[in-house]
Amino acid sequence: MFEPDQLPHILPEYYTRARDMMSLQNRAYFLAGAGDEATLLANETAFSCARIIPRPLRETGGGSTQISLLGQSHATPFMVAPFAYHRLLDPLGETATARGAQAQSIKTVVSAQSSVDLAQIRSAAASCDWFQLYWMGSRERTLELAEIALAAGYTVLVLTIDAPVQGVRDREIEAGFQLPPDVRAVNLSAFPATRFTPLIEGQSFVFDHIAHVLPNWRDVDWLMQSVAAPVLLKGILHPDDAARAASVGAAGVIVSNHGGRVLDRAPATLEMLLEVIKRVGSEYPVLMDGGIRRGVDIFIALALGAKAVLIGRPVVCGLCVAGELGVSHVLRLLRDELEIAMLLSGCASINDIHADMVHLKL
Repeated sequence: MFEPDQLPHILPEYYTRARDMMSLQNRAYFLAGAGDEATLLANETAFSCARIIPRPLRETGGGSTQISLLGQSHATPFMVAPFAYHRLLDPLGETATARGAQAQSIKTVVSAQSSVDLAQIRSAAASCDWFQLYWMGSRERTLELAEIALAAGYTVLVLTIDAPVQGVRDREIEAGFQLPPDVRAVNLSAFPATRFTPLIEGQSFVFDHIAHVLPNWRDVDWLMQSVAAPVLLKGILHPDDAARAASVGAAGVIVSNHGGRVLDRAPATLEMLLEVIKRVGSEYPVLMDGGIRRGVDIFIALALGAKAVLIGRPVVCGLCVAGELGVSHVLRLLRDELEIAMLLSGCASINDIHADMVHLKL
């Protein structure tokens, strides 16, 4: 059991400790990216290319990081991103993550591939009410999973569209990553797994055996009409796709490249955030993830137009190092750093953060 004085004092130390504590397989799964990891690196490099231009002497008394998003009040403009199999890092899995976030009044987006029952996670934390939905191979199965989540008390659905198949993850292949027998996607156990018939000479594995079960815009349109909850599309990079998402009724979009874990050589999310907001306008809810490691990164993303951001790998590291307490502490450090950046930049509220306060040269 960790005592508070044994925790890392700074966010980079969480990464260092987590990397040392993880097995080679877990390190490959949680911290590595697809292919040569060019996109993984680009996500972080984009933030290092940004410069904050402070505006001192402005009134900053009574400041707050609170925002309103999709009719909900959020204590901070960031939440925990969905990622799978938390029990690889802590025995309590997603329950520990949800409780750690709840201690900081921060929302968690629960993965469809969680290793703990979604109802159990929801009951562990009142602020844990966003659910990540994957396309389940058919409209009927996808709707069934969505309705299970809504019945458990989740109020917002996040349909991830950028990973219909797994990316080429060299480090996982090299490490021989496999789930242990006691860790699985428990919420998907009732759904039939996709079955592939033996290959016939001349056939393509992907196009002949996978492509026919992947979703398209007609399916997305159908889903928007079929569920009684806001649906965001996660995995948007092209501005025209963001505009189309808005046209079919998506409550918002999340600019994401899956943390660089799917398509290597995809652009950095911070770079595409600007283009997406130009296309859909500043009022439409555009969120983002990818490459956010410090509070100043959150500030930069907000200045460039994101309504909120999702935090993945820093939370992974907190969970690995100290379970529920580590998650809570990482999120507290991020909030502290954001508040300090706001104060030093002359911003009393999130609404005070504007594009002219950040110079981005990619």
